[in-house]
Amino acid sequence: MEPIEGMVFLILGMWMFLTSRRRNVFKMRLMAAKQITAKKNKRVWELLQRSEDDDITRFARRRTRMYHILQSRRHRPSVWTFNRASEWWGVIVPGFTNTQWLENFRMSEETFIYLCNKLRPAMERRDTNFRVCVPLKKRVAIALWKLATGSEYRSVGHLFGASISTVCRCVQEFCAAAETLLIPEQIRFPDQERFKEMAAYIENRWGLPQCIGAIDGSHIPIIAPQDYHCDYFNRKGWHSIILQGVVDGKGLFWNVFTGLPGSLHDARVLRLSTLWEVASRGNHIPASTKNIAGVNVGYYILGDSAYPLQNWLLKPFIDTGRLTAEQRFYNMKISRARVVVENAFGRLKGRWRCLMKRNDCAVDLVKSMVLTCCALHNLCESHGEAYESAWDPPSAAEPVLGLAQPVEEEGRDVREALMRYLNS
Repeated sequence: MEPIEGMVFLILGMWMFLTSRRRNVFKMRLMAAKQITAKKNKRVWELLQRSEDDDITRFARRRTRMYHILQSRRHRPSVWTFNRASEWWGVIVPGFTNTQWLENFRMSEETFIYLCNKLRPAMERRDTNFRVCVPLKKRVAIALWKLATGSEYRSVGHLFGASISTVCRCVQEFCAAAETLLIPEQIRFPDQERFKEMAAYIENRWGLPQCIGAIDGSHIPIIAPQDYHCDYFNRKGWHSIILQGVVDGKGLFWNVFTGLPGSLHDARVLRLSTLWEVASRGNHIPASTKNIAGVNVGYYILGDSAYPLQNWLLKPFIDTGRLTAEQRFYNMKISRARVVVENAFGRLKGRWRCLMKRNDCAVDLVKSMVLTCCALHNLCESHGEAYESAWDPPSAAEPVLGLAQPVEEEGRDVREALMRYLNS
């Protein structure tokens, strides 16, 4: 046993010796590394202290140069922006002919550029370090496509290579910009000189003196709102808001009012509109009268039998089967002249088909879209844009109107005088 014990003690002694030596070597190397590091830091500090003024100037110049480089450098889009196919807008549309521009955007390229320049102050955006903005022309084109086709946001986004939220923002911002910059220019209440021109045009075309336009209403389909949805259920059996418009002899809107629930009668909508207050008080329609068959007749507009008879609003005689020949002739003349407002509504909905389909947007946005379409209608008509007969909305039978609210009627003497004038 003694040789074995001696061997064990020998091995343990050698292990303890090697371990102690290795520990000492590690401590010596660590101390040497610390000394070397300290010497390097000391030397660097001495160099910095020695050339402090030169270094500060050099570092300042370097910092300024790097700042300018970073400012001029445009970062690539980050990972959360998706690459979308936009070849249709970037490759196909630039090669469109005038006919293709008219078919797709309801206006020529010249009118489109005019519209972009008109809305530029409100719609143009700037690029950022994170992404490139959607160009102004593309934003306007997205909104026009939505208004002209009534397509879903997803379909429009796939066509233009944009997300659903981008398409939605483009439509909202386009309508908001149109309400601010386009509508006040395209749909404005005429002044006295303009009233004279409208009256002269209608008299030369239809032989009706002092007539300055025609009024009518139309239902715009919407999805049932969450609040008071029953009020928007119209007599045709679906939810809608009402558009009331007044046009001149050329079919241009000069007064529009929209947003009221579809269950209201046309006469009630008229009384709630600004036109009723303006015309009744005579604040804006000038009191320019003309003697017709012994009666001083001022400016008036034409309406159908649903509207109340007023000095400034004439309508046909109600056909009870006992109308005289003079009354029937008067109704015929009035009906021929009123075709202009029916054609205007037809061309409005034919161009901008979002007004024909059920709109799933909020009521406030639908109202803004309707007003924008009316302004675009005037823009296209005044710029001489062609209208294709294939765009005409399908004809539907006129529904039976509900009973109008009792309104004190005026203007019987004016209507009788105009009837005598037309039969003379």
